[in-house]
Amino acid sequence: MKTKILALGLASAFFVCQSCTELEDKSYHDILAEQFTPTGDDLGSLLGAAYVPWRQTLLLWNGVARAQMLSADEDVLPARPNGWVDGGIYKRMHQHKWTSEDDMCVQSWNRTYVGVNACNRVLYQIESGQISIPDQQETVVAELKVLRASYYYILVDLFGNVPLVTSFDVPDGYLPEQNTRNEVYEFIIKEITDNIDKLSEDVNTEYYGRFNKWSAYSLLAKMYLNSEIFSDGNHSDFQKCIDACDKVINCGKYELEAKQSSVFITENENSKEIIFALPFDATYVTDWNAFDFHMYTLQSENQATYNFESSPWGGVCCIPQYISSFDSDDARLADCFIKGQQYTSSGDSLFCTMGSDAGAPLNYVNEVPSIDNSQEYHGYRWGKFEYAMGITNRLSNDWPLFRYADILLMKAEAQLRLGMADEAATLVTQVRQRNFKNNPAKAIVTGAQLMEGSGYDYGRRDNLVVATHEGGADIKYGRFLDELGWEFTQEGRRRQDMIRFDAFTTKSWFSHDKSESYRNLYPIPESALRTNSNLKQNSGY
Repeated sequence: MKTKILALGLASAFFVCQSCTELEDKSYHDILAEQFTPTGDDLGSLLGAAYVPWRQTLLLWNGVARAQMLSADEDVLPARPNGWVDGGIYKRMHQHKWTSEDDMCVQSWNRTYVGVNACNRVLYQIESGQISIPDQQETVVAELKVLRASYYYILVDLFGNVPLVTSFDVPDGYLPEQNTRNEVYEFIIKEITDNIDKLSEDVNTEYYGRFNKWSAYSLLAKMYLNSEIFSDGNHSDFQKCIDACDKVINCGKYELEAKQSSVFITENENSKEIIFALPFDATYVTDWNAFDFHMYTLQSENQATYNFESSPWGGVCCIPQYISSFDSDDARLADCFIKGQQYTSSGDSLFCTMGSDAGAPLNYVNEVPSIDNSQEYHGYRWGKFEYAMGITNRLSNDWPLFRYADILLMKAEAQLRLGMADEAATLVTQVRQRNFKNNPAKAIVTGAQLMEGSGYDYGRRDNLVVATHEGGADIKYGRFLDELGWEFTQEGRRRQDMIRFDAFTTKSWFSHDKSESYRNLYPIPESALRTNSNLKQNSGY
């Protein structure tokens, strides 16, 4: 993993990306034309320049992961004794009142288009002959086109109607036209299917953190699973989702880990479950907020628990209703969350140091008063990714963007939606079995159960209003939505899953009321609208 990370780190230093709204990087052009003559030996760094924006758009401050999680029914970032109000941005995300100028919209758009631009740039250098790799050109070009499609996967999910830009050598003053969401969906599908057979089938260190054939099929399955949403109802490609998942299953190169927690340890690069990872190593990936889940969720006192180099900031926690949806025997409840009395690394009890309850035991409880009010001990904290002793403000765990459990559950969901509930139940049971070792009978799920609604106790549940109880029985296939919530907590995807099950804007939770359906898309940032007169704002904003 270390050498692969080094290539990505060097690439980010070599090539400076500007704002996505320009769609042309003049500073890079000057370096490439006048100071650097690339060859096939530089392939790792050149490809790295196109991959680096994925981790940046996903995990840098107010990035895609936060846009996917903080707006959903899983997490909340309440006001804390040490702040976290920040002009109300996190409250607006929770209550679906974001605007086109809010940072999560702006950063998700800008950083993802930096990724598109980076792919276009390297493709241009290869296809114009500035990079000569005759023995690898077909495979590398195919890989870059699938990588570019993966950036558009983010854009079609979050924003829908976005410009498709496939050229780097555009004329001065170029303003891309806006495409419909369905056009973007069809473009992504075509890019993947046209290039997938040209990709490597190798699963090794050379292709770790790069798109090979199997990670491309994983992306294709993800697109097909969301086909009805991403195409605005023009496609319903669930059988194609099953077919893509079967390609990965039948290749025989991946398997479930015996324990889910093994996927998320610090040195997780050898996991047989990870299909496509975003490699991280705090030595080489030096962005301040590169991967800071421990800083973002733990209280400052927890520095003594793990001997962190820096003091955590005490912010995000889990919504109590979400935690209450777990079975008490589910190993994921114990393995993925930090709860209860907190201690130093030597075993001494920790105590709160801020707010009205300073001096009280730092004992994380499954309670949060409201989005506007909380103490240090309120709310279970994130703990799915291992927090290694003595680490910096950055984690070194690789991020599993696609993993085998997702393949099994994508296939199962597509089967369920095509009327094959019993077949879907077999796959869901397979994933659950590792999580109920002490009570194996609870791992078994039937097709009839998957046809039921959600067990999540939806409704307002804070001290700002009288509690309401909406339940989740009216959510079609809601039990399957629950399964996704239990398996993929803290993996930056909950919003997307809720939209597919028509729950994102139709349900209330914690300090959040139902919202208008147009909130299933984020607004195009105001800054993009001002710089491109061809763009039209998404409906409702």
